[in-house]
Amino acid sequence: MDGYKLFRRDRQGRRGGGVALYVRECFDCLELDDGDDRVERLRVRIRGKTNKADIVVGCCYRPPNQDEEADEIFCKQLGEVSQSLALVLMGDLPDICWKYNIAERKQSRRFLECVEDNFLTQLVSEPTREGAPLDLLLVNREGLVGDATVAGHLWWCAPTITTLSHNHQWGCDGCIWLMLDFRGWMATWKPRAV
Repeated sequence: MDGYKLFRRDRQGRRGGGVALYVRECFDCLELDDGDDRVERLRVRIRGKTNKADIVVGCCYRPPNQDEEADEIFCKQLGEVSQSLALVLMGDLPDICWKYNIAERKQSRRFLECVEDNFLTQLVSEPTREGAPLDLLLVNREGLVGDATVAGHLWWCAPTITTLSHNHQWGCDGCIWLMLDFRGWMATWKPRAV
């Protein structure tokens, strides 16, 4: 996709799945990789402009039946990042009713506790799939994201694309981040003009 750098983490050992993140090329960024593939996520550290702190932008897929060990790793990493840097986390986090902050499964309740313990705020309130906000946007500080737009699907099996404006403090003006939950296909979608 012209003007964007693609970061992707394909699901290991199985067909399909994985996550991908497009970041505008005008950002000075570096992928953070701890070598642990048990959690389906990726994180990119974006250097702030002069006198501005760096920010971590990440995307993840957290299945509702994620095993306990992977869940503990995910929550630990989320806590470490959210306490030290500005964080924007986008992802597919099913099995949680975000309107009432409740979940049926133990693993999902544990994740909700992690979100609350790290003072993360969920910004997407409109339905993204099947009448529910499954594709989420979590931040640990106010003002990190100027606008979040649910832009629709690539096709029937693809997840929702979420576009974000950066609130004019993380690099070039008018930049957009794109998050895609990558399901075994290479996105060829062209972004809207901003």
